[in-house]
Amino acid sequence: MEERAASEVTRIREVQFTIEDIHVATPAFDVTPAELIKGIITEKGVAASPYSESLEAQRNAP
Repeated sequence: MEERAASEVTRIREVQFTIEDIHVATPAFDVTPAELIKGIITEKGVAASPYSESLEAQRNAP
């Protein structure tokens, strides 16, 4: 996840169409195809496929 520039939603071709002091949040999410994910790093280690099992094991670990 990343935070993009406010101008992405307050301007069109460098022309501002909102009030000057408006606060905006523009989070952006990338979607990675599941077949490209080899592991999920957590605070308890690296979970591997099948994720439903390995993440459950991590959740129940001390």
